[in-house]
Amino acid sequence: MQTIALSTLLLASASAAHAQISFGIHIGEPPAPRAYRVPPRPGPGYMWVEGYQYPEGGRYRWHDGYWTRPPYEGAYWVEPYHDGTQYYQGHWEGSRGNVAHDHRWDRGQQRDERRDPGRNDRGDNRR
Repeated sequence: MQTIALSTLLLASASAAHAQISFGIHIGEPPAPRAYRVPPRPGPGYMWVEGYQYPEGGRYRWHDGYWTRPPYEGAYWVEPYHDGTQYYQGHWEGSRGNVAHDHRWDRGQQRDERRDPGRNDRGDNRR
């Protein structure tokens, strides 16, 4: 009888050791988009990315719409969306694969110059 009790105790503690606990923060659907004016296209080859809300730190932040060049020819923007339970980030898709949007790109006013070697062949940010 002691062997059965000891075996049960060992099995129960082993099961508890493998138990997993997880939790998540649910912030719900994003707020409605903001109204704004779209500025004129800055030049050929630019595409408009519509403004959108994205989750950050347990709340939604607004990302202004902007003109940008696709990461490669033929790429197209897939808008972010929320399906009622989960948020899906916007990204570029195309024949050469998907490219996720990195919000660190947004810090500089000249974000597209980094991805267009034709505008700056010297690599020194001079025009």
